[in-house]
Amino acid sequence: MGPLGFPEMLVIFVIALLVFGPRKLPELGRSLGKGISEFKRASNELKSTLEDEVRNEERRAAITSPAPVAPAADSMASTSAGETETDYSSLPSTAPERLRHEAAEAQAGEAESGQHPDTVARGQHTA
Repeated sequence: MGPLGFPEMLVIFVIALLVFGPRKLPELGRSLGKGISEFKRASNELKSTLEDEVRNEERRAAITSPAPVAPAADSMASTSAGETETDYSSLPSTAPERLRHEAAEAQAGEAESGQHPDTVARGQHTA
C-alpha cells in the first residue's frame, strides 16, 4: 500500500467532517498539530542529549587514555625532502589523541635534534 494521494485525503477529511462536525474539526486539527510539534521537539531534544553524552564520553575516554610514547617505525613514511611524515591510518581518528601523538612526536624530535618544535628544519620560525 503506497502513500495517500489527494483523493484518499479528501475522503478522510469528509468522513472526519461528518463524524466530528464543522465546529469541532478545527479544534481537533489545532490539537493534532500541537501534538505533532511537541513530539518533534521532544525527539530532537532527546537526540541532542544523546549526542552530547556520546561526545562527553569520547572526551573522557580521550583524557584517560595514555599518550603514545614514541611512533612505531612502520608508521613513518619517508618524504622527498628527507623529512618524515606520520601515517595516521593506524591511529584512532579522534582529534585529542592525534594532538597528543603530534605533541609526543614534537618532543621526541626536539630531544633528538636540539631544536624547538616550532622551528623548521632550516632553523626558521613558522608563522
